[in-house]
Amino acid sequence: MPSLTIENYVKAIYKLSAPADKPASTGAIAEALEVSPGTVTSMLKSLADAGLVEYVPYEGARLTSQGRTLALRVVRRHRLIELFLVQTLGFSWDEVHAEAEHLEHAVSDTLVDRIDSYLGHPAQDPHGDPIPKADGTIVSPGGQKLGDVAVGKSFRLVRVRDQSPDFLRYLSEAGLQLGSQGKVAAAHPEAEIVTILVSGKSTSLSRSIADKLLVDFEERRET
Repeated sequence: MPSLTIENYVKAIYKLSAPADKPASTGAIAEALEVSPGTVTSMLKSLADAGLVEYVPYEGARLTSQGRTLALRVVRRHRLIELFLVQTLGFSWDEVHAEAEHLEHAVSDTLVDRIDSYLGHPAQDPHGDPIPKADGTIVSPGGQKLGDVAVGKSFRLVRVRDQSPDFLRYLSEAGLQLGSQGKVAAAHPEAEIVTILVSGKSTSLSRSIADKLLVDFEERRET
């Protein structure tokens, strides 16, 4: 059974390399795991020997097929636990990441599959990240950066890229939760500010914040 450290490394490499389909650098891994670059280099060599990564000094590391399978198992556990904590135990979306970080290494795949079934085989976690299926497949939910949406266009928030507790609490205070609908009221490129309307409330966001929010344009039907 892989150790907690191995699981944390393959998960970090997956998250760092998947979006741009490029190797995860030693520095980025060190920052993500809050360890020294020298510690990362040593661990990457061990992971390469175990067949979990392909490591090239000064370039970074990519997961092998075996490493990717393990990473997706860990990601699946983490995201299902987050959703379980929100939907079943009443945690808020800014509380669940730290809890899931601890629990993801303690639960069995059997328990995770039971949680998956209990929740109705959900596609996304509380932050809109896709939940890998038991067979290791994963489907990106897509979405467009809010900062790129044209003025006057309506949107629905489908994914949040920054999941730090402070940032999520900021979004909640602004009335932005997953599934929230709104409209881009104004854009000021020279100041890098986007103004949106959500539930009748006007909020101005910096471009850097707006780019962390992914939206789609499907209208939600009232039931």
